[in-house]
Amino acid sequence: MKNLISITIAFVLLACQNSSETIIKLYSLPKKLKEVSGIIYFPETNTIYTLEDSGNANKIYALNSNGKIDKAISITNAANVDWEDITKDKKGNIYIGDFGNNDNERRDLCIYKVAKGELNKENAISEYKISFSYPEQKDFPPKKTKLFFDVEGFFEFNGYFYLFTKNRSKGFDGTALVYKIPNIGGTQKAVLMGEFKTCDNYNHCAITSVAISPDATKIVVLTHDKVIMFNNFKGDNFLNGTQKTFKLNHFSQKEAICFKDNKTLIIADEKTNKTGGNVYEVSLEKMSF
Repeated sequence: MKNLISITIAFVLLACQNSSETIIKLYSLPKKLKEVSGIIYFPETNTIYTLEDSGNANKIYALNSNGKIDKAISITNAANVDWEDITKDKKGNIYIGDFGNNDNERRDLCIYKVAKGELNKENAISEYKISFSYPEQKDFPPKKTKLFFDVEGFFEFNGYFYLFTKNRSKGFDGTALVYKIPNIGGTQKAVLMGEFKTCDNYNHCAITSVAISPDATKIVVLTHDKVIMFNNFKGDNFLNGTQKTFKLNHFSQKEAICFKDNKTLIIADEKTNKTGGNVYEVSLEKMSF
């Protein structure tokens, strides 16, 4: 029994050691931000912009390098039905994804553009709104085995948004859909680009955020304890690239991911009981797939 206990303790210590080498806590999130659902990084000011999901204010928050709130910006003409992610384009304009759809019954999915110049104001105005729908969804809600139309992660690339769905189906098998939407104000239809699989355990493989690297050579997909990466693709044919999965050896309610630079990730999780509520850094060079 003593040998078994010793082996177990050694295994736990090794897992913690591996975790500490790859996922490093930068700071705790402000207590005010209890349900962070997306992050984006601005290297020129070393600032993270973040937001919260349903039930919270229609605000985005600028966090400095110490994790303190420098600015709280109200988006006066945008309602927070369920803000699930935030991204930016090459010019530094920010986009808010109001597409959380846990029950797969929403008909008001949208994305808001907030111009870079508005980020200096306490009360900002969204420049335009992109409303969209999924042509494949015929019922609101669909059958419990077809709940494929919730999204918690997206990014902007070359004038288009790419949305990765969170599978909430009964009999979860890890299937995720990827949709493409033009970055043009008005009403759009999402175009299905394809699908891929994570794993068949919902708690470990449901998608909570995605991001594209600054040089557009890598896509990362976040779950509660994994990072899935696509690379070696051409153009926006992401799913034809090489898919690799990395275990973080760190389970928490991770809800947000972005690139700090081409080799470094930033991840944020919600605080659940006494776990999480932090911002972390992960080096891609230390990740073993």
